[in-house]
Amino acid sequence: MQTRRIANFEVSAIGLGCMNLSHAYGVPPSPEQGERVLLAALDAGVTLFDTAALYGFGANEELVGRVLKKHRQQFTLCSKGGMAGVKGEDGVLRRVIDGRPATLRRNCEDSLRRLGTDVIDLYYLHRWDKKVPIEDSVGEMSRLIEEGKVRALGLSEVSAGTLRKAAAVHPVAAVQTEYSLWTRNPEIAVLAACRELGTAFVAFSPLARAYLTGRLTDVAALDAKDIRRPMPRFSAEHYPRNLSLLSGFDKLAKEAACTPAQLALAWLLAQGEDIIPIPGTTSVDHLHEDLAAADLTLPADVIARAGELINQRTVSGPRYPAQATQEVDTEEFAG
Repeated sequence: MQTRRIANFEVSAIGLGCMNLSHAYGVPPSPEQGERVLLAALDAGVTLFDTAALYGFGANEELVGRVLKKHRQQFTLCSKGGMAGVKGEDGVLRRVIDGRPATLRRNCEDSLRRLGTDVIDLYYLHRWDKKVPIEDSVGEMSRLIEEGKVRALGLSEVSAGTLRKAAAVHPVAAVQTEYSLWTRNPEIAVLAACRELGTAFVAFSPLARAYLTGRLTDVAALDAKDIRRPMPRFSAEHYPRNLSLLSGFDKLAKEAACTPAQLALAWLLAQGEDIIPIPGTTSVDHLHEDLAAADLTLPADVIARAGELINQRTVSGPRYPAQATQEVDTEEFAG
């Protein structure tokens, strides 16, 4: 597979987001199926694997660590802290954003244990805790580098301004934010800031949480705990309008002799050599379909037409509900 760079790491042009194997989209696949997907990705040339303390409240890191530990030198391992499961007085684990230095240190040490490794290659602040100055969080993360527990630092869902403040404390190797045809927020300012600072951009949900695959036609069938249920774009009000955009997109993919998912990933790869998509999947077949996009060379007019069909002006509904919008630091389009 073609490669791209994150700091000193040479990584596959498409990485694997591991969240789907343990978290977020209803009942996760069996550990055996998760193992099949991880090993298939490694065999196919994926060298960037992305997990987090939050995913499955540690279960995803344990899965990645168990399956890939003996292959540790073959890939770049990414994880995230600052948003994890915390057990309340009632004994129930709940997602908590906490960027205090002591918490980040504890998160990292817990992740190292679950992953079965001595060092995490790229360690992200999963969400900026707005009660804690970004300089304090990044300062503690830089000490993890000094101690050899982490090799490079990343930030997730931050604005250009926050990125610059963080980079003044320590170089930021990567910013990870949702970016796809239907989520263009990085184009407002953070992509330019990344390029100014030499920071790679890792795009999560590059297939718009399955929307851009063309396979998600009935959102009413989603599991009750699927994180897409409260997202406005998947609501009964907005999703039919968004589905109507896919007929033209599907025709364009057929014209380009690829699948809609491959067209979406090829569009993203064409936005810059510093962009690395990390689609997630629970299917080995879909994994191979996604990875094949790295070898596509599509005409510039096809890339342009894809971008004209699906963008912030044509998509209906905001990205997140109100609470989740308040938790991120990304720029929003006016109006």
